[in-house]
Amino acid sequence: MSQRFPDALSMAAGRPYEGFFDIDAVHEYLRLYESHVRSLSGGDEALVRRTLLQYGRTKGIIHDLIAENLATDEGIHVDPESIVVTVGCQEALFLTLRALRRDDRDALITPMPCYVGATGAAALADMRVLPVAEHSAGIDVEELGRVVARAKTDGLRPRACYVVADFANPSGATLDAGTREALIRLAEEQDFLILEDNPYGLFTPLGAEPTPTLKALDGDRRRVVYLGSYAKTGLPGARIGFAVADQPTASADGATVLLADQLAKVKSMLTVNTSPIAQAVIGGKLLAHGCSLRSANTRETELYQGNLHHALKELARHFPEGGVPEVTWNTPAGGFFVVLTVPFPVDDDLLVHSARRHRVLWTPLHHFYGDGRPRRRIRLSLSYLTPDEITVGIERLAEFIREQSDVQSLPKGIS
Repeated sequence: MSQRFPDALSMAAGRPYEGFFDIDAVHEYLRLYESHVRSLSGGDEALVRRTLLQYGRTKGIIHDLIAENLATDEGIHVDPESIVVTVGCQEALFLTLRALRRDDRDALITPMPCYVGATGAAALADMRVLPVAEHSAGIDVEELGRVVARAKTDGLRPRACYVVADFANPSGATLDAGTREALIRLAEEQDFLILEDNPYGLFTPLGAEPTPTLKALDGDRRRVVYLGSYAKTGLPGARIGFAVADQPTASADGATVLLADQLAKVKSMLTVNTSPIAQAVIGGKLLAHGCSLRSANTRETELYQGNLHHALKELARHFPEGGVPEVTWNTPAGGFFVVLTVPFPVDDDLLVHSARRHRVLWTPLHHFYGDGRPRRRIRLSLSYLTPDEITVGIERLAEFIREQSDVQSLPKGIS
């Protein structure tokens, strides 16, 4: 849509801010990881070249650094062999679903609205999706229990529940500690896995104590498969993600292996391996910052928090409480997104009108339900913009909303 309307300011794409991109840093990270391999190999130059330039192991070459990163930033302690480095988190999600699916009875449970990559991966894996309601505090665990019970009664096998526990896309919701524990207990009682996707969790407001991830709380229960990405905290162009899949499972010959080994088997037939050069860039960034990307992303966290607060202030200025038209929005504690509720149903035709006439793009929330039914809600993405651009974007959005409120309040036949 941005290419179709290049003059429109986009508040649609959930991309990282580009102002901090540094090509020189990429070369620095690559050299740093090269030196790391050279040191570990005792100066074996042939091994250095092979590690960086050959295909490499299917599970990846920076799994040990990822394990250290998880321990440092998230309090997650796992065997590096339980980690599969993937081409973005999207591949990690697909590999997990593909490995879990056995037949048509298997199902993935997702909150609704849901990140489209999750439902899209389920479709590619030929796995049906069972929706669960999401409220302002995140997934409804009681409703989840009812959905699981109903699915089993109907002869289905709920294999996993997908969830973004911190600053979810699109809703911005964050699960509190009690809900996280309840979710893990339910997964243990009803025998399903939790697929925890955590692209935004490191951007917790500075000075605030982050809520432990589901994986950190999981411990030895091993109900959580942790899906990670360095697109937001490392470098999106590297396309490096990973899955932590430390669940024991049976191989085809009956031997007990890690679920990670099953993922690697599927990956070997899909992408063979993840680019070692791209991994080296992320590995170098981890080495440069003591394997803590929480501290490495201080300026990004400040920017995203500033953008969020600025957007909320601008919305309050254009749509004061009790004003006309009545527009409301959520107030997430972090992340990239804010969701607005507007006085009229929104579809893609209105998005095109907004882009063409008002020169502002946003995302209709029906895309996150997958049914095409217009809803009175839109998602604004704030991560890619400067405060000045947010001011302009919300001003244009306000003009669009007022116009449509007036048009749709007219009696039929009057325009």
